[in-house]
Amino acid sequence: MAEATDDRLRLLIERIERLEEEKKGIADDIRDVYAEAKAVGYDAKIMRQIVRLRKMKPDDRAEMEMVLDTYKAALGLG
Repeated sequence: MAEATDDRLRLLIERIERLEEEKKGIADDIRDVYAEAKAVGYDAKIMRQIVRLRKMKPDDRAEMEMVLDTYKAALGLG
């Protein structure tokens, strides 16, 4: 029984390691795309913000923008 459990654990660990390696490769690819965008004149920092906003649900995005506007007004930022 213990050997089967050990094999299962080893297989799970190996899967996690493979997925972590794939994740690193994807992160490298994303970084390359941002570098390419920057090379042609786009602002990568703003692009990251846009990607983050597009991931949000519309209601959550609207609420965040409303709170942000409130904070900006309180600080005299327009």
